Amino acid sequence: MAIPALFKNKLSLPVICAPMFLVSSPKLVISACKNGIVGSFPSFNARTQDLLDTWLSQIRSELDEHIATNPEGPVAPFAVNLVVHPSNTRLSSDRAVVKKHQVPFVITSQGNPAEVVEEVHQWGGLVFHDVIRADHAKKAIQAGVDGIIIVTAGAGGHAGEINPFALVREIREFWNGPLALAGAINDGMGVRAAEVLGADFSYMGTRFIATEEAEVEGDYKTMLVDAQVSDLIYTDTFTGVKCNFLKPSIARAGVDLTKFTAKTHVDLDLGESNAWKDFWSAGHGVAGIKHVLPMTELVAQLKEEYRSAVATPAFSSASK
Repeated sequence: MAIPALFKNKLSLPVICAPMFLVSSPKLVISACKNGIVGSFPSFNARTQDLLDTWLSQIRSELDEHIATNPEGPVAPFAVNLVVHPSNTRLSSDRAVVKKHQVPFVITSQGNPAEVVEEVHQWGGLVFHDVIRADHAKKAIQAGVDGIIIVTAGAGGHAGEINPFALVREIREFWNGPLALAGAINDGMGVRAAEVLGADFSYMGTRFIATEEAEVEGDYKTMLVDAQVSDLIYTDTFTGVKCNFLKPSIARAGVDLTKFTAKTHVDLDLGESNAWKDFWSAGHGVAGIKHVLPMTELVAQLKEEYRSAVATPAFSSASK
């Protein structure tokens, strides 16, 4: 287990606020970083390369200013998510903008990250790749990535199907580098549990949608607060890759999934996608969301829960 130098003394918790399509924005990213949580966003969220350029300038400028006025920190680094699947027609252009800004941390997904790894390493950046199976992790390691993100059963967005207890231990048999775990981690106890299991970071998305800084419809946040795990559906209907969605959002859009024409192939060219605007994603962690909170208050809550979990004594069979 290892924490790269990029993150040393810059985190209040070993947590990455996951990149969420049509959810993560500069406001959410900057707020997370200012609170010692790695903030990230998918390049797709900036609808043009000019806007991506503007966003990266804004994020770096505001974080640099915050660091200057708050030298004791911690202020976490930020990340950009690049979908490296061949269907992504924006990849080359987005990579050029990421290179221009020499983004310190890049998260790749859905494909071969080798070219991105080679490029990002030229300016000393790190690349973590998300996977849902051990064989995917082995391929990413061969491509030279710096870290692995394990997306397990119960995660929001494009989720895996394997239990985190099984997959973390399987990957730890051949990988001792940085490892992040995604899948229904919703509180500080979950963050600590991920560490005990063998992960260096928790990769949390759904919980951060229910923050004041997340620039999504209020109804989306209300739906998260009201939802239970039974309100989710795991389907590959919309992109050809299985994803967890809130069933009430699909019903709200007037769509009958039994009559919906499903994708017959993987299509992750989401640049002009409208489906995700109407069909809202969430992970199994929704059951633990009770309130919409400001980022500062949520991180303080996570830290307190984490400290409590760390202080929980280990089991002992010694008689008293």
